This record gives sequence, structure tokens and C-alpha cells, in this order.
Amino acid sequence: MIISASYKTDIPAFHGRWFLNRLDAGFCNVVNPYGRQVHRIDLSPAAVDGFVFWTRNAWPFMDALEAVARRGHPFMVQVTLTGYPRAIESNVPDTARSVDQIRALRDRWGPRAVVWRYDPIVLSSLTGAAWHRANFAGLARALSGAVDEVVMSFMQPYRKTARNLDAAARAHGFAWHDPEESEKRALLAGLAAIAAGEGMAPTLCTQPRLLDVPGVSAARCVDTARLGDVAGRPVAGRRKGNRPGCDCAGSRDIGDYDTCVQGCAYCYAVANRPAALRRAKAHDPDGEFLVAPAPPAQSSAGSKATVEPSSS
Repeated sequence: MIISASYKTDIPAFHGRWFLNRLDAGFCNVVNPYGRQVHRIDLSPAAVDGFVFWTRNAWPFMDALEAVARRGHPFMVQVTLTGYPRAIESNVPDTARSVDQIRALRDRWGPRAVVWRYDPIVLSSLTGAAWHRANFAGLARALSGAVDEVVMSFMQPYRKTARNLDAAARAHGFAWHDPEESEKRALLAGLAAIAAGEGMAPTLCTQPRLLDVPGVSAARCVDTARLGDVAGRPVAGRRKGNRPGCDCAGSRDIGDYDTCVQGCAYCYAVANRPAALRRAKAHDPDGEFLVAPAPPAQSSAGSKATVEPSSS
């Protein structure tokens, strides 16, 4: 089993102590966000084939990575770096510090252990196509030689994403839009050419309609081949994407929604920042859950929530 930690929240930035405590315990509990079932996830050495970490800020997690390596687990770190204005990303590390962390990860663990994410691409009056080309080129130059892949995607205007972007736009005086596919393709082609020129493979995350852009292939964010290169041996896993167009290997995610407080207006994993702040305050680094669920309502028969075993 591959463990994802986590595309629902930034565990490396905020919850490293909890993660290490759960590794020591050999399990954690995760609540299904839809059915509210509780799943016990086995984190024992025999059960885990590798880890995929997702973060904006790996600096607080560097010692935890050492602990993971001592246990013999291969890992890869997906680091998001977009360099957006604070009106869109209010509480993320600045660009220079983000570049430094990616280079530090490469220096310690090798280029196959870290992937740059320019994700999502948000088109707005602050971040138009020309802005993206210039911004991406600067980041790619700074990261040249540090990574061999950049994962891209265009923002999906989910209901809560649109609501939060609208609120940010009103507060900071900008406008955003979901571009036509022709506009996306043109921008993607330009960014892909820049990436290739810096020695990076440009890949696209879960947007198969745009994969006719020359030089761009489908991203495998949970990638057994990359984990195998890091481990120096094959890593088990089969393709089992979590939504249409996803090319990832199967994994179990141990995060929870509405727990990241970085304040990115486009985030699909946070309903709103006040809700995330409230849930983050409820986090117990010694608990079995990232955030313990509210007790279930008791029926007259005294029914209780059930804990279901995990499945890969």
C-alpha cells in the first residue's frame, strides 16, 4: 500500500508531529468525507510500500523525512510552487524560500524524490497568460537541475473554489475567469516548451481533454516507477486513479479536508479559511485522527459508528 499524505491538507507543513506519532503507533484513523465511515489505516512497516507527500512548505518536515527513510520506506515529495500574488495565496512561503526547499530536498534525497507542481494555473487580471509565461520561466530557471518533472493543471471552478475566489476578488479588486480550452492549450504549450528547455518533463494532472498539447503527458502524482527509483527496487502498485483521467497508482490518503490554513483562494480542499482555522485548532497531535470527528448522534437503540478495515 502507498500512503498519500496528503492531497487533502498540508501534513508536512502543519502536522509533522502527528504523522510521526502515527508511524510509531503503526496506524491512524481516517474519516470518509462522504459516508463518514471511519477507516483504520495500517502504517506498520510490513503494510507500507512507500509515501507520497504533498506540501507547500517541507521545511518543518525535514526531520520527519529522515525518520521515514530510517524505517526503510521510499518517498517522494510533491512541492507546490506557483509564486502567485498574496491576494490569491495569502499565507505560503515566499518564492525564494520555496526554491531553496526544493533544492534542499534534491541535495539530500536526489532529483527523483522531489517533483515541482505549478498547480493550479489560475487565470485572472493579476495572473494573465503573459504573467504566467514570465513567472513560470523564472521559476523554471531557478529550479533547473533540481527537478526532472513539473506537474501542471488548470484550476477547476468547483462551487466552493468559485465562492472563495469571488470573495478574494472582491476584497483585493481583481477578476478571474475559467478560460476556454483553446486558451488553456495555447498557454500549456508555451509553459511546456519552457519546462523542456530547462530539462523538465511537463505533465498534466487529471485533465485528459488537454493532453493533445505536444510534449505534455499525463501526470502520475502517485508514481510507483519514481518510488522504485528512489528505493532502488521495484515498488508494488497498479493504476487506480481517484477520478476520471487520473493516471496514479492506488494509494490511501490519510489527510482530512478543511484543515489547511494557508489561505489559497483556489483550494478545492477547504470550504473557507475560518472553517479551516476552527478545525486546525481541534487538531490533537497525539490523537488517532488528524481531527477527531464529532460524536455520532445516538439513536434510542444506542447505535454507534463503525470502524471499517482499510482497503488498498
